[in-house]
Amino acid sequence: MLKLGFIGAGTVGSALAIKLSEKRYPITAVHSRTLASAEKLAQSLKGCRVCTSSQEVADAAELIFITTPDAAIPVVVSEINWHPGQSVVHCSGADSAETLSPARKFGAQIGAFHPLQTFASVKQAIENIAGSTFAIEADEPLKSILKELTLALNGTHIELKASDKVVYHAAAVIVCNYLVTLVKLADDLWQTFGVPRDQATKALLPLLKGTLNNIESVGIPQALTGPIARGDVGTVKKHIEALKREAPDVLSTYCELGLQAIHVSLAKGKIDENKAVELRTALKAGLKKKIYTEQPEKTTIGSNRNDILPVL
Repeated sequence: MLKLGFIGAGTVGSALAIKLSEKRYPITAVHSRTLASAEKLAQSLKGCRVCTSSQEVADAAELIFITTPDAAIPVVVSEINWHPGQSVVHCSGADSAETLSPARKFGAQIGAFHPLQTFASVKQAIENIAGSTFAIEADEPLKSILKELTLALNGTHIELKASDKVVYHAAAVIVCNYLVTLVKLADDLWQTFGVPRDQATKALLPLLKGTLNNIESVGIPQALTGPIARGDVGTVKKHIEALKREAPDVLSTYCELGLQAIHVSLAKGKIDENKAVELRTALKAGLKKKIYTEQPEKTTIGSNRNDILPVL
Protein backbone atom coordinates (compact mmCIF):
# COMPACT_ATOMS: atom_id res chain seq x y z
CA MET A 1 0.00 0.00 0.00
CA LEU A 2 0.99 3.62 -0.47
CA LYS A 3 2.82 5.27 2.39
CA LEU A 4 0.65 8.10 3.69
CA GLY A 5 1.71 11.27 5.44
CA PHE A 6 -0.27 14.00 7.16
CA ILE A 7 0.54 17.67 7.45
CA GLY A 8 -1.90 18.93 10.05
CA ALA A 9 -3.01 16.89 13.06
CA GLY A 10 -6.33 18.56 13.77
CA THR A 11 -9.79 17.05 13.79
CA VAL A 12 -10.06 15.94 10.15
CA GLY A 13 -6.43 14.87 9.77
CA SER A 14 -6.50 12.83 12.97
CA ALA A 15 -9.76 11.08 12.08
CA LEU A 16 -8.60 10.20 8.56
CA ALA A 17 -5.20 8.99 9.72
CA ILE A 18 -6.60 6.82 12.50
CA LYS A 19 -9.38 5.26 10.42
CA LEU A 20 -7.09 4.59 7.44
CA SER A 21 -4.50 3.08 9.75
CA GLU A 22 -7.18 0.72 11.05
CA LYS A 23 -7.61 -0.39 7.43
CA ARG A 24 -3.88 -1.21 7.29
CA TYR A 25 -2.80 1.86 5.35
CA PRO A 26 0.67 2.77 6.64
CA ILE A 27 0.78 6.29 8.09
CA THR A 28 4.51 6.94 8.06
CA ALA A 29 4.83 10.59 9.11
CA VAL A 30 2.90 13.47 10.62
CA HIS A 31 3.72 17.12 11.15
CA SER A 32 1.62 19.79 12.82
CA ARG A 33 2.05 23.41 13.75
CA THR A 34 1.59 22.26 17.33
CA LEU A 35 4.10 19.57 18.28
CA ALA A 36 1.82 18.16 20.97
CA SER A 37 -0.93 17.52 18.41
CA ALA A 38 1.45 15.65 16.12
CA GLU A 39 2.81 13.58 18.99
CA LYS A 40 -0.68 12.69 20.19
CA LEU A 41 -1.69 11.51 16.72
CA ALA A 42 1.54 9.58 16.14
CA GLN A 43 1.02 7.68 19.40
CA SER A 44 -2.24 6.34 17.95
CA LEU A 45 -0.56 5.11 14.77
CA LYS A 46 1.79 2.14 14.50
CA GLY A 47 5.10 3.04 12.86
CA CYS A 48 4.32 6.76 12.49
CA ARG A 49 7.02 9.29 13.32
CA VAL A 50 6.66 12.93 14.24
CA CYS A 51 8.34 15.28 11.79
CA THR A 52 9.65 18.73 12.57
CA SER A 53 8.74 20.12 9.14
CA SER A 54 6.30 19.63 6.29
CA GLN A 55 9.21 18.77 4.02
CA GLU A 56 10.05 15.75 6.18
CA VAL A 57 6.54 14.41 5.71
CA ALA A 58 6.75 14.91 1.95
CA ASP A 59 10.10 13.10 1.86
CA ALA A 60 8.76 10.14 3.87
CA ALA A 61 5.41 9.53 2.13
CA GLU A 62 4.00 8.85 -1.31
CA LEU A 63 0.53 10.32 -0.71
CA ILE A 64 0.49 13.42 1.46
CA PHE A 65 -2.65 14.85 3.03
CA ILE A 66 -2.60 18.55 3.85
CA THR A 67 -5.20 18.78 6.59
CA THR A 68 -4.43 22.26 7.87
CA PRO A 69 -6.95 25.12 8.05
CA ASP A 70 -7.88 26.22 4.51
CA ALA A 71 -5.96 29.50 4.69
CA ALA A 72 -2.71 27.65 5.41
CA ILE A 73 -2.90 25.22 2.47
CA PRO A 74 -1.32 27.54 -0.16
CA VAL A 75 1.52 28.40 2.22
CA VAL A 76 2.25 24.78 3.10
CA VAL A 77 2.24 23.48 -0.46
CA SER A 78 4.47 26.29 -1.73
CA GLU A 79 7.14 25.62 0.92
CA ILE A 80 7.73 21.98 -0.03
CA ASN A 81 10.09 20.63 -2.69
CA TRP A 82 7.87 18.12 -4.49
CA HIS A 83 8.94 15.53 -7.04
CA PRO A 84 7.35 13.31 -9.73
CA GLY A 85 5.64 10.20 -8.42
CA GLN A 86 4.21 11.90 -5.36
CA SER A 87 0.57 12.76 -4.77
CA VAL A 88 -0.77 15.52 -2.52
CA VAL A 89 -4.37 16.19 -1.59
CA HIS A 90 -6.13 18.63 0.70
CA CYS A 91 -9.40 18.15 2.56
CA SER A 92 -10.96 21.58 2.08
CA GLY A 93 -14.63 21.65 1.19
CA ALA A 94 -14.65 25.00 -0.57
CA ASP A 95 -11.20 25.16 -2.20
CA SER A 96 -10.42 23.30 -5.41
CA ALA A 97 -7.39 21.15 -6.03
CA GLU A 98 -5.89 24.07 -7.94
CA THR A 99 -4.79 25.41 -4.56
CA LEU A 100 -2.08 22.75 -4.80
CA SER A 101 -0.83 23.81 -8.24
CA PRO A 102 2.72 24.60 -6.97
CA ALA A 103 3.16 20.85 -6.36
CA ARG A 104 1.97 19.99 -9.86
CA LYS A 105 4.67 22.22 -11.35
CA PHE A 106 7.22 19.82 -9.86
CA GLY A 107 5.48 16.74 -11.27
CA ALA A 108 3.36 15.71 -8.29
CA GLN A 109 -0.29 14.76 -8.73
CA ILE A 110 -2.80 16.93 -6.93
CA GLY A 111 -6.33 16.37 -5.69
CA ALA A 112 -9.00 17.15 -3.11
CA PHE A 113 -10.65 14.68 -0.73
CA HIS A 114 -13.40 16.21 1.40
CA PRO A 115 -15.42 14.18 3.91
CA LEU A 116 -19.00 15.44 3.86
CA GLN A 117 -19.41 15.20 7.61
CA THR A 118 -19.54 17.32 10.73
CA PHE A 119 -16.65 17.12 13.18
CA ALA A 120 -17.20 18.78 16.53
CA SER A 121 -14.24 16.96 18.13
CA VAL A 122 -11.61 14.37 17.23
CA LYS A 123 -13.56 11.65 19.07
CA GLN A 124 -16.75 12.46 17.19
CA ALA A 125 -14.86 12.74 13.91
CA ILE A 126 -13.45 9.24 14.34
CA GLU A 127 -16.94 7.94 15.08
CA ASN A 128 -18.65 9.82 12.23
CA ILE A 129 -16.26 9.66 9.31
CA ALA A 130 -16.80 6.02 8.34
CA GLY A 131 -19.76 5.72 5.99
CA SER A 132 -19.64 9.37 4.91
CA THR A 133 -19.77 10.71 1.40
CA PHE A 134 -16.42 11.97 0.10
CA ALA A 135 -16.11 14.67 -2.55
CA ILE A 136 -13.23 13.82 -4.87
CA GLU A 137 -11.47 16.12 -7.30
CA ALA A 138 -8.47 14.57 -9.09
CA ASP A 139 -7.19 13.15 -12.34
CA GLU A 140 -6.16 9.53 -12.85
CA PRO A 141 -4.43 7.63 -11.39
CA LEU A 142 -4.90 9.63 -8.17
CA LYS A 143 -8.67 9.62 -8.65
CA SER A 144 -8.78 5.83 -8.44
CA ILE A 145 -6.59 5.86 -5.33
CA LEU A 146 -8.96 8.27 -3.60
CA LYS A 147 -11.92 6.11 -4.57
CA GLU A 148 -10.16 3.14 -2.95
CA LEU A 149 -9.73 5.16 0.24
CA THR A 150 -13.45 5.94 0.19
CA LEU A 151 -14.27 2.24 -0.02
CA ALA A 152 -11.84 1.51 2.81
CA LEU A 153 -13.77 4.01 4.93
CA ASN A 154 -17.08 2.31 4.00
CA GLY A 155 -18.15 5.51 2.29
CA THR A 156 -19.49 6.64 -1.04
CA HIS A 157 -18.03 9.30 -3.31
CA ILE A 158 -19.02 12.07 -5.69
CA GLU A 159 -16.73 13.55 -8.30
CA LEU A 160 -16.52 17.33 -8.50
CA LYS A 161 -14.97 19.84 -10.86
CA ALA A 162 -13.04 22.83 -9.54
CA SER A 163 -15.98 25.10 -10.37
CA ASP A 164 -18.34 22.96 -8.26
CA LYS A 165 -16.56 23.24 -4.93
CA VAL A 166 -17.88 26.50 -3.48
CA VAL A 167 -21.56 25.76 -4.17
CA TYR A 168 -21.07 22.20 -2.93
CA HIS A 169 -19.67 23.52 0.33
CA ALA A 170 -22.40 26.16 0.67
CA ALA A 171 -24.96 23.34 0.47
CA ALA A 172 -23.13 21.50 3.24
CA VAL A 173 -23.14 24.61 5.42
CA ILE A 174 -26.90 25.03 4.94
CA VAL A 175 -27.74 21.45 5.91
CA CYS A 176 -25.28 21.25 8.82
CA ASN A 177 -24.28 24.59 10.33
CA TYR A 178 -27.58 26.32 9.68
CA LEU A 179 -29.52 23.39 11.11
CA VAL A 180 -27.67 24.01 14.38
CA THR A 181 -28.54 27.70 14.06
CA LEU A 182 -32.22 26.92 13.46
CA VAL A 183 -32.36 24.75 16.56
CA LYS A 184 -30.80 27.62 18.51
CA LEU A 185 -33.49 29.99 17.22
CA ALA A 186 -36.18 27.52 18.28
CA ASP A 187 -34.55 27.27 21.72
CA ASP A 188 -34.59 31.07 21.91
CA LEU A 189 -38.32 31.12 21.26
CA TRP A 190 -38.95 28.61 24.03
CA GLN A 191 -37.16 30.93 26.43
CA THR A 192 -39.85 33.56 25.80
CA PHE A 193 -42.27 31.31 27.70
CA GLY A 194 -39.77 30.41 30.41
CA VAL A 195 -38.24 27.12 29.26
CA PRO A 196 -34.44 26.93 29.70
CA ARG A 197 -32.27 26.24 26.66
CA ASP A 198 -31.13 22.75 27.65
CA GLN A 199 -34.70 21.67 28.36
CA ALA A 200 -35.89 23.16 25.06
CA THR A 201 -33.22 21.32 23.08
CA LYS A 202 -34.08 18.04 24.79
CA ALA A 203 -37.77 18.54 24.01
CA LEU A 204 -37.14 19.44 20.37
CA LEU A 205 -34.70 16.62 19.59
CA PRO A 206 -37.37 13.92 19.02
CA LEU A 207 -39.06 16.25 16.53
CA LEU A 208 -35.75 16.88 14.82
CA LYS A 209 -34.93 13.17 14.67
CA GLY A 210 -38.42 12.39 13.38
CA THR A 211 -37.97 14.93 10.61
CA LEU A 212 -34.64 13.41 9.59
CA ASN A 213 -36.24 9.98 9.64
CA ASN A 214 -39.02 11.22 7.36
CA ILE A 215 -36.49 12.69 4.92
CA GLU A 216 -34.65 9.37 4.86
CA SER A 217 -37.74 7.19 4.55
CA VAL A 218 -40.08 9.16 2.26
CA GLY A 219 -37.79 11.87 0.87
CA ILE A 220 -38.45 15.42 -0.19
CA PRO A 221 -41.09 16.81 -0.82
CA GLN A 222 -43.16 14.20 1.04
CA ALA A 223 -41.33 14.80 4.32
CA LEU A 224 -42.62 18.38 4.55
CA THR A 225 -45.37 18.77 7.15
CA GLY A 226 -46.89 21.72 9.03
CA PRO A 227 -48.98 24.74 8.12
CA ILE A 228 -47.35 25.55 4.79
CA ALA A 229 -47.53 21.91 3.70
CA ARG A 230 -51.28 21.92 4.33
CA GLY A 231 -51.94 25.50 3.19
CA ASP A 232 -52.95 26.78 6.63
CA VAL A 233 -52.65 30.52 5.98
CA GLY A 234 -54.37 31.41 9.24
CA THR A 235 -51.72 29.70 11.36
CA VAL A 236 -48.93 31.29 9.35
CA LYS A 237 -50.42 34.73 10.01
CA LYS A 238 -50.64 33.95 13.73
CA HIS A 239 -46.97 32.98 13.72
CA ILE A 240 -46.03 36.23 12.00
CA GLU A 241 -47.91 38.36 14.51
CA ALA A 242 -46.45 36.48 17.47
CA LEU A 243 -42.90 36.74 16.15
CA LYS A 244 -43.35 40.44 15.39
CA ARG A 245 -44.29 40.92 19.02
CA GLU A 246 -41.97 38.48 20.81
CA ALA A 247 -38.97 37.94 18.54
CA PRO A 248 -38.76 40.43 15.65
CA ASP A 249 -35.21 39.38 14.76
CA VAL A 250 -36.49 35.88 13.97
CA LEU A 251 -39.37 37.10 11.80
CA SER A 252 -37.44 37.55 8.55
CA THR A 253 -35.85 34.09 8.87
CA TYR A 254 -39.29 32.55 9.43
CA CYS A 255 -40.77 34.32 6.40
CA GLU A 256 -37.85 33.67 4.05
CA LEU A 257 -37.82 29.97 4.89
CA GLY A 258 -41.58 29.88 4.55
CA LEU A 259 -41.35 31.26 1.02
CA GLN A 260 -38.94 28.47 0.14
CA ALA A 261 -41.19 25.89 1.80
CA ILE A 262 -44.04 26.87 -0.54
CA HIS A 263 -42.08 25.38 -3.46
CA VAL A 264 -41.74 22.13 -1.54
CA SER A 265 -45.43 22.12 -0.66
CA LEU A 266 -46.44 22.62 -4.28
CA ALA A 267 -44.21 19.74 -5.30
CA LYS A 268 -45.83 17.57 -2.64
CA GLY A 269 -49.19 18.30 -4.26
CA LYS A 270 -51.08 19.24 -1.11
CA ILE A 271 -51.72 22.86 -2.11
CA ASP A 272 -52.61 24.51 -5.41
CA GLU A 273 -51.25 27.73 -6.90
CA ASN A 274 -54.11 29.79 -5.45
CA LYS A 275 -53.23 28.68 -1.94
CA ALA A 276 -49.55 29.28 -2.70
CA VAL A 277 -50.38 32.87 -3.63
CA GLU A 278 -52.17 33.37 -0.30
CA LEU A 279 -49.20 31.99 1.59
CA ARG A 280 -46.71 34.14 -0.36
CA THR A 281 -48.79 37.24 0.28
CA ALA A 282 -48.90 36.58 4.03
CA LEU A 283 -45.17 35.83 4.26
CA LYS A 284 -44.11 38.82 2.16
CA ALA A 285 -46.33 41.03 4.31
CA GLY A 286 -44.55 39.56 7.32
CA LEU A 287 -41.20 40.60 5.88
CA LYS A 288 -42.47 44.17 5.58
CA LYS A 289 -43.71 44.06 9.15
CA LYS A 290 -40.31 43.25 10.57
CA ILE A 291 -39.31 45.98 12.98
CA TYR A 292 -36.16 46.57 14.99
CA THR A 293 -36.51 47.64 18.57
CA GLU A 294 -33.90 49.07 20.86
CA GLN A 295 -35.09 46.86 23.70
CA PRO A 296 -32.26 44.37 24.38
CA GLU A 297 -34.59 41.50 25.14
CA LYS A 298 -36.12 41.81 21.68
CA THR A 299 -33.06 42.37 19.52
CA THR A 300 -30.79 39.88 21.24
CA ILE A 301 -33.24 37.12 22.07
CA GLY A 302 -31.36 34.12 23.34
CA SER A 303 -28.03 35.54 22.22
CA ASN A 304 -24.96 34.68 24.19
CA ARG A 305 -21.41 35.48 23.16
CA ASN A 306 -20.34 32.24 24.81
CA ASP A 307 -22.58 30.16 22.50
CA ILE A 308 -20.41 28.37 19.97
CA LEU A 309 -21.88 26.78 16.88
CA PRO A 310 -19.98 23.94 15.15
CA VAL A 311 -18.39 24.84 11.83
CA LEU A 312 -18.37 22.37 9.00
